[in-house]
This record gives sequence, C-alpha cells and structure tokens, in this order.
Amino acid sequence: MEQILNKKGFICDMDGVIYHGEKILDGVSDFVNWMINTGKKFVFLTNSPEKTPHELSMKLERMGLSVPHSNFYTSAMATAAFLSSQNPGCTAYVIGEAALTKALYDQNIYMNDVNPDYVVVGETRTYNFEKIEKAIELVNKGAKLIGANPDITGPTIKGIMPATGSLIAPIEIATGKKAYFVGKPNPLMLRHGLKKLNCHSDEIAFIGDRMDTDIIAGIESNVDTILVLSGVTSREDIDKFPYRPKYILNGVGDILNINIK
Repeated sequence: MEQILNKKGFICDMDGVIYHGEKILDGVSDFVNWMINTGKKFVFLTNSPEKTPHELSMKLERMGLSVPHSNFYTSAMATAAFLSSQNPGCTAYVIGEAALTKALYDQNIYMNDVNPDYVVVGETRTYNFEKIEKAIELVNKGAKLIGANPDITGPTIKGIMPATGSLIAPIEIATGKKAYFVGKPNPLMLRHGLKKLNCHSDEIAFIGDRMDTDIIAGIESNVDTILVLSGVTSREDIDKFPYRPKYILNGVGDILNINIK
C-alpha cells in the first residue's frame, strides 16, 4: 500500500470507482480529501462524452463532494483533441449531446452536415433514423467515422443502456467502414490524462473498475493499475482475462485503510 500512497498522482475512472448512479461510494470522500490535503495531482477520467467538466463537477457537488471542473477529462475532450491534432480546422457532423459539440468547438472544429471531414458519434438521447441516414450518406461520401468511446452498453439510473459502440454499429454495417474509437481502452485517453497532470507514467496510478477498458488501457500506457471491486468487475472475473491489474482493492477507501462494506 505504501507504493500507492507515494504516487505523485492518480487518474481515476468515475462510475463504479467514485460513484454509482447518484451515490458517492464508501471511502471516496476521504480518499479525495486526502489527495487534496496532501497535494496529490489527480484527474477524473470518463468514457462518457455526455457532460462537460463543469456539469460533472456540479454532479459531484450535489452528492456532497467538491472537486473543481479542472480535475475532469472526458472522452469528448479527448476526441476533440485527437481530431484537432490530426486535422486542424476540420469540420464534423455530430451525433451526440451538447457536451461533445462544445468540446469540438473549443478545439475550433465546427459543424458541417454537407461535406464534413468527420462523422463523430457519442452517447445521446436524441438518436433517430434521420441522423443515421445522414451519417451513412456522409461516410459514403468520404467522411471518416469517429466514436467517442467503444462501449457497447453503459450503466444509467434506469439500468444498462446502449452506449456509443451500439449507436455507431448501424453506420459501420451500412457503410462497411470501421470507426476509430478515442476513449478507453485506447491508451490515448490515459496519455491525455498524464499530460494534463504533467506526470510521467511511473509517477501515477490508474484506478478503474473494468478489466476490459480501464485495466488494459493502464497496462498499455505503462501505468500501475488498481482494480477496485466497487463497480463492474468481480474478483471471479479477473481470471477470465489474459492480463492482471497490479493491485486489487475493494474500493478506493482501501488505499487509506478505510473499512469498505
């Protein structure tokens, strides 16, 4: 545990690590306060492109946890940064929520439904056949297909719901073009997190609850990985994968030897 405590910083997944639904998980408040009080660098990383850092900060505030918006990094932001680095000043047709569009605008990527460079897809509540048709038309004309994350499903307060991987599948099938996904397990997300913290890979630990996205992304980024059993993965699931996390804890409170139920 001392090796973890001595880390310069932490990159933390959110759902299943920090909260579940609208409830902060046991031990999280103490862990976050410890990071703040000891001057640890940290960033909350999320594959969801639906909310801005300000909205995520407000969500945690409603649950009793005060974290500045500057401590959040989303797949929407990573997608926008990726496209800007690949093709500065490009345009995009977007199927997604306002947070994804804002992230693109912040990188000077503007909307175009006639001849965009990219079709970008993220989770959205306004998914419909008209948008699918438009996306297929534009990809067939030459637009590159980008997904904010590859997740097939995601947890919501209503239960498991379709995520970006499911929403983009009809476009892939109809066009025969495979999307490039920016979010985890693409290690690009973690490298953005490292850059945001201004840390080297050996100075931080990545905390996640999913073997298939979080832990593999950490391993491929050469970062020490901490799997917490407070989310999706159970202890019995670990042996199903050909790789292992460096540390396995019940929850982030275990880092401070807090008793987790």
